[in-house]
Amino acid sequence: MDPSQDSAQDLGVTALGVTARGFGLRGPRGWAFRGVSIDAEPGSLIAVEGPSGSGRTCLLLALTGRMKPTEGVATVGGLKLPRQMSAVRRISAVAGVAGVTDLDPALTVGEHLRERALLQRRFGGPLRSLLRPRAQRADETRRRLGTALAAAGLDPDDLPKGARTTVRDLDRLEALRLSVALALVGGPRLLAVDDTDLKLSDAERAEAHALLASVAAAGTTVVAVYADAPEGVLTVSTRPAESTRSTESTEPADEEAKEAADALAETGRP
Repeated sequence: MDPSQDSAQDLGVTALGVTARGFGLRGPRGWAFRGVSIDAEPGSLIAVEGPSGSGRTCLLLALTGRMKPTEGVATVGGLKLPRQMSAVRRISAVAGVAGVTDLDPALTVGEHLRERALLQRRFGGPLRSLLRPRAQRADETRRRLGTALAAAGLDPDDLPKGARTTVRDLDRLEALRLSVALALVGGPRLLAVDDTDLKLSDAERAEAHALLASVAAAGTTVVAVYADAPEGVLTVSTRPAESTRSTESTEPADEEAKEAADALAETGRP
């Protein structure tokens, strides 16, 4: 059985919906986001929309248990935030967060995949899994990587140099697919993706949306930052209310990114 499924069952998670009421996070320079409400069914695609610096990234990290909210309540699959942040981290993954989960441009696609597989093998499953025969562990690794790549719509053989293609030679959509694949290796029940449509053409944005919609349809709840949310999806705005705008400053984009990186460093989880 998938170790992530073991973890979910151990935590009593049977269905992963996401709810929030009056959810907010205040940073040193003011409110990163405030007054967010969500009511999403399991397997939903939740689009987070708002201007740069309005706390979109911080909301992703708060919903995945990687930043501690200041006010309000939220639940992820019945797990309560902030009280069960560590439990939520165990069943969630993040991708595309600048300064946190960046791809190394000098590494190849194959090197990124091998590194992620090693981390998953060492830290992502029960310790007893390390005692299994080497061949069995290798088969499990290949299965995990194959499943994640298929879900992300990325076939390394189609790249210019196959798995030896470096990240700097990937286009933006290919890099997004790789980031999503790496996040899916651990079999998360909640996937958070930042800057989903950044620097994409209209056609590429449609492909990126189709990718995340397919991940959600397969049973993983997805929360993703969009500059322009697609029609027909559940949309959550981090745009500050006028009353808040006049009295509180939201986090600037660079400060938000720094806080996000600090939060991930503190938890030790990507």
